[in-house]
Amino acid sequence: MGALDYLSNFCTVTSTRSKRKPMQTVEIKVKMDCDGCERRVKNAVTSMKGVKSVEVNRKQHRVTVSGYVEPNKVLKRVKSTGKRAEFWPYIPQHLVYYPYASGAYDKRAPSGYVRNVVQAALPASNGAPEENIVSLFSDDNVNACSIM
Repeated sequence: MGALDYLSNFCTVTSTRSKRKPMQTVEIKVKMDCDGCERRVKNAVTSMKGVKSVEVNRKQHRVTVSGYVEPNKVLKRVKSTGKRAEFWPYIPQHLVYYPYASGAYDKRAPSGYVRNVVQAALPASNGAPEENIVSLFSDDNVNACSIM
C-alpha cells in the first residue's frame, strides 16, 4: 500500500482553474455626441470577455455594462476608444437628504440626479436638532408648558 500511495501522488491532477468573477453591473459616464460615438463604445465593450449586456444612453452620457467583468478593465476599454470616461458619479436625487449641499448639485448632471458626496448623506440621528425641538412639545415632557 505504501508504494501505491507514493506513486499516486505523482499521478494526481491538480486543478489550476481560477475563480470566476462575480456578476456585476458597471456604470460609466462617457461623452457621446453622435451615433458613431455610441456604436464605437458599444462595440468596444461588447467584444470583451464575460460581458452579458450593454446599454447605452446617449442623452445621459451613460453606459451600463452587466456581466462577469472587472470595472477597471471596462473603464480602460471605453477610454481606449478615445472618449473621456469615468465611473458614474451620480445617484438619484430622492435618495439624498441635502441635494443642494456644497458639491452635490451639479448643473451637468442628468435630470433627477446629484453627485454622490458625503455632505449630502443623511445626518446621524443622535444629535439632530429637529428631534430636540420635537421633544420640547411632547406629551412626555413635563416642562413642555413652561416654554410658552
